[in-house]
Amino acid sequence: MEDEAEIYDGIRAQFPLTFGKQSKLQTPLESIHKATRRTDPAAESDGATTSGSLPALSAGSRSWIESVRGKGNTKRSKQGDVGPIQVEEEEEDGVMVGPPRPPGGMNVGDEDQEEEDGGMIGPPRPPGGVRMDDSDEDEEEEEEEEEEDEGNRFRIPLSNEIVLKGHTKVVSTLAVDHTGSRVLSGSYDYSVRMYDFQGMNARLASFRQFEPFEGHQVRALSWSPTSGYFLCVTGSAQAKIYDRNGLTIGEFIKGDMYIRDLKNTKGHISGLTCGEWHPKTKETILTSSEDGSLRVWDVNDFKSQKQVIKPKLQRPGRVPVTTCAWDREGKSIAGGIGDGSIQVWNLKPGWGSRPDIHVEKAHSDDITGLKFSSDGRLLLSRSFDSTLKVWDLRQMKQSLKVFDELPNNYAQTNVSFSPDEQLILTGTSVERESSTGGLLCFYDREKLELVSRVGISPSYTVVQCSWHPKLNQVFATVGDKSQGETRVLYDPTLSERGALVCVARAPRKKSVDDFEVNPVIHNPHALPLFRDQPSRKRQREKMLKDPFKSHKPEVPINGPGHGGRTGTTKGSLLTQYLLKQGGMLKETWMEEDPREAILKYADVAAKDPKFISPAYAETQPQPFFAKSDSEEEE
Repeated sequence: MEDEAEIYDGIRAQFPLTFGKQSKLQTPLESIHKATRRTDPAAESDGATTSGSLPALSAGSRSWIESVRGKGNTKRSKQGDVGPIQVEEEEEDGVMVGPPRPPGGMNVGDEDQEEEDGGMIGPPRPPGGVRMDDSDEDEEEEEEEEEEDEGNRFRIPLSNEIVLKGHTKVVSTLAVDHTGSRVLSGSYDYSVRMYDFQGMNARLASFRQFEPFEGHQVRALSWSPTSGYFLCVTGSAQAKIYDRNGLTIGEFIKGDMYIRDLKNTKGHISGLTCGEWHPKTKETILTSSEDGSLRVWDVNDFKSQKQVIKPKLQRPGRVPVTTCAWDREGKSIAGGIGDGSIQVWNLKPGWGSRPDIHVEKAHSDDITGLKFSSDGRLLLSRSFDSTLKVWDLRQMKQSLKVFDELPNNYAQTNVSFSPDEQLILTGTSVERESSTGGLLCFYDREKLELVSRVGISPSYTVVQCSWHPKLNQVFATVGDKSQGETRVLYDPTLSERGALVCVARAPRKKSVDDFEVNPVIHNPHALPLFRDQPSRKRQREKMLKDPFKSHKPEVPINGPGHGGRTGTTKGSLLTQYLLKQGGMLKETWMEEDPREAILKYADVAAKDPKFISPAYAETQPQPFFAKSDSEEEE
């Protein structure tokens, strides 16, 4: 084998370096993840409210690097004392590797004796020139590091970040499938974008975009248990089902808005507020609406619902249901009502609209998010009243803990658990007069105290958040009235797949086959379809000159007539001429008696009848006319 390698090298040396297949230059992963490292200083970490910049490395990254450095240090210490040469290398590098050098008064024999005893225990002794003030500063730094370690003991992946862009308004909802390969984001710009980590490159572009319902905001997205379909809930009264590729499967029916009893309607009659797929059954989904009802649907039948749930109200009327949620096993349903109450229904034989748990005035404002714990003991609620409450389902009279000062301006702001459910996380909104941006707050479930506040964006509001169990990555949707994004937080040493896959994949370079020559069009107006409309100015001028087309009135003729028109003979019109020629158009009817005018034709009609009279001449009697009234009066 060695001979073959030598022969290959000898032959290869005879050819230029550009000969043969060239190996592609690969960018190391360290530089790739360095480009996505978070540098946002707006973060407040630790439950002790210690403020500072975001940590450069997470706890997992720090422990991994320290373990690697520790291995290198042991190897160097076993090689023996190098003397001043090793010191010069360390000074040139600028970073001290290995244990600190012994102080000036320490002999080599003492160092050997310590090595024989089994190594130095505890921190190294300070050198002779160190003052007490420096030691105090070191102690303070160590205490701060211990607090950071305590805050990051949950191994939150926060060191790196990528941004999924594309929306023009705030991203209101988010859904990551159970395998962690596809991400759905819905926005107030009425569109849904689909991202595929396996197919994306470093440009992080979505592979599909569609508008579920024209003019309606996207309010909820939920994957089926098999991740083959997903539910899309918009501001309309009809929810839609799509397949994994974004093709429409069906649309649920809308109810009759003129029927007052909601149980008699076939579907929702007002805009939807929330929806969620059943965690175990792939045929069942749950929706809530502004019409004041929750409905359980069967995906196989889009024209009727399985169950209608009407919440319990203090006064009869229609109060919107702002949010809804399934528990982990799909045996309970929780609903947040517009009057601030929380109601829970247990699915059992013969169950109806009567809630099993009813907490009146749980919040002072609308509830935006509900979340069950996997063990079925805790219930989390998020509201417009800037609070996050933790409830014990076994004792719902009073909440276990209330976390306040969490501004909330969006109806889709949710609350979520970490994969091991040791942490509770939620986002905050940006207030007008506040300098604090959108934060992602983490709380300890056992101690019920603040663990960390992570600055996500200085100007955008954090609406929804999710911590994926398989990817170990934190998703947060942010935005405002002009732009929306989805932030993905990860740690190269803790996270798996997801963002790590697409960040390391460079965009494909264009090859010769991709080259396209844009055709040059020399005659753009050859077809009438693309021809510009000609100017109508000259045509209008010709029509004005044409008397027939312009309908211009005729001008009177001077002199004798011509062309079938009578002229003005003797300076007058025809009518004037006839009147002047001896009264040919004399009118005498105003001066005559109408009866006498008719009787003067009686003799003529009797002698020479023309119409009906000849047919009845032999049988009709002789007519006699009455005398004038004037003669009788005399």
